[in-house]
Amino acid sequence: MAPFRRGVDNAINEFADRVSDELERRGHEVLRLGTGQPVKKLLKSTPFDIVHVHEPFAPSVASAALRHSFSLNVATFHAPQERVLSTQVARPLVEIFFGRIDARTVTSPATAQLLESYFPASYELVEPAAGSRDWAAVASELEALYRRLVARRHDDSGDPELRARISERELIEVDLHMHTDHSTDCATPVEVLLQTARDRGLGAIAITDHNELSGALEARRIAAEMGDIKVIVGAEVKTGEQGEVIGLFLEEKIPKGLTMAETIAEIRRQGGLVYVPHPFDRFHSVPDYEHLMDIIEEVDILEVFNPRVAVTAFNEEAERFARKYRIVPGAGSDSHVAQGLGSVRVRIHDFDGPAEFLEAMRDADITRKHKNLVYVQTLKLLQTAGRPKAPKRRVLDAKPVRGGKPRKRG
Repeated sequence: MAPFRRGVDNAINEFADRVSDELERRGHEVLRLGTGQPVKKLLKSTPFDIVHVHEPFAPSVASAALRHSFSLNVATFHAPQERVLSTQVARPLVEIFFGRIDARTVTSPATAQLLESYFPASYELVEPAAGSRDWAAVASELEALYRRLVARRHDDSGDPELRARISERELIEVDLHMHTDHSTDCATPVEVLLQTARDRGLGAIAITDHNELSGALEARRIAAEMGDIKVIVGAEVKTGEQGEVIGLFLEEKIPKGLTMAETIAEIRRQGGLVYVPHPFDRFHSVPDYEHLMDIIEEVDILEVFNPRVAVTAFNEEAERFARKYRIVPGAGSDSHVAQGLGSVRVRIHDFDGPAEFLEAMRDADITRKHKNLVYVQTLKLLQTAGRPKAPKRRVLDAKPVRGGKPRKRG
């Protein structure tokens, strides 16, 4: 997609036309769009592997494509001149859309130097045809780039045989992200959390205290005695410089402060699953886009909805990212008070262990129940302000929070 009408004679249109012609000659299906042609409806209705945009500065058909694309995006920047609107006036907005670019290319070193000063990233040089270099060579470089990107998408077929077996089991609702008073910023006792979860009809919960496993282990022990709710033992671990990551199905505490790679390796050593919470939320400690791309092959589940995320666009970015890389989507209330529990639910078939859980998640339905964010955040503040560090902290006379449809007991 180029920011000019088809047929206009310039270097950018020539680049796009010549490369498109060569890719079609090699058997690829290519759709070429220019200014004035519909983009939004087309991108929503057609599952493209790659959306390649040229000069995606706002406003243009190329920038519109980045706004609406759920595909892998490649951008080529040509002119080494500053775009004042994009680099000065609308820079924060442009940075959001540029964050959706999965590979950036430039046609000259001067263009790379200019862009790196305003939008730091890695820019791969793909020069146009000139002299002994023909358009077939240009197309070959881009074709190789496309293949590298497509290879990073997850295989969403999973284990069909296992999924078929568990599809015959009952459906349960689960909440995949919550905290107890074993987290330093939560005052909800384990017993209260479990009773609330059961009263709200949840069949399983993942307890993911910050850098701690003791609350989840205690909850699993009590839940086993209750007999009608499952507890996935997890932890939300703070890495040294790359944000937080959740490990599910853990048995041993993982120390905070490790690198992201070391933390993931420890989750894998324990046979756990890697769950990335609230990605793209600038108000949480999250891996930035560059670090998320570094670990993309290791992510089992990406949280696409978190009701504690204050800006809706952050959840939308997570959903967009999960779709284009075919990562299993997840969701959790991120509850720090019992009142927020179950505000988002994932309906899946009953499971036993991480392998069955991951397959069940491939067919999951995510439902949202509105909870006032200011209300639950205020409750969190009132319950935790001025209190000692967990796990000694307790809410006085804590009781389960009623609400929701109770599950039928056997």
